[in-house]
Amino acid sequence: MVEPAGLATRLMAGAASATLVAGSCAVAYFDPSKATFFPVCPLLAITGFACPGCGLTRGFHALFHGDIITAIDFNALIFVWAAIIGWVTLSLAILAIRGRGLYMWPTRPNFIWTFMVCLVAFGVLRNIPAWPLTILYP
Repeated sequence: MVEPAGLATRLMAGAASATLVAGSCAVAYFDPSKATFFPVCPLLAITGFACPGCGLTRGFHALFHGDIITAIDFNALIFVWAAIIGWVTLSLAILAIRGRGLYMWPTRPNFIWTFMVCLVAFGVLRNIPAWPLTILYP
């Protein structure tokens, strides 16, 4: 049996979960296309190349408003990112409440390596200026 986490761990998990929820609420409320306080991707700003995370803020805003097609258009991996972020947020909240979180599959080496390979492949493919790969560019 796993021993429940200590008070400091539970407080940190609660703070992290609350921060993720607050950030999600900010993205849902403010339109990233119009609000100037959301950060710009440094890679895109400097080189013009889109990283694998480019378009996620605008995509999550569209997803929170029910516009699934636009969300996918901004970043084709948005549902993978949403599953990971949602799972981690839920696990942190449960850890804060009961002292034990959920099984953290997003931190397993096999998942991390597979996800990193997918991110690199996606990052390369979305920057190739040939149709139909241009659809992947945010």
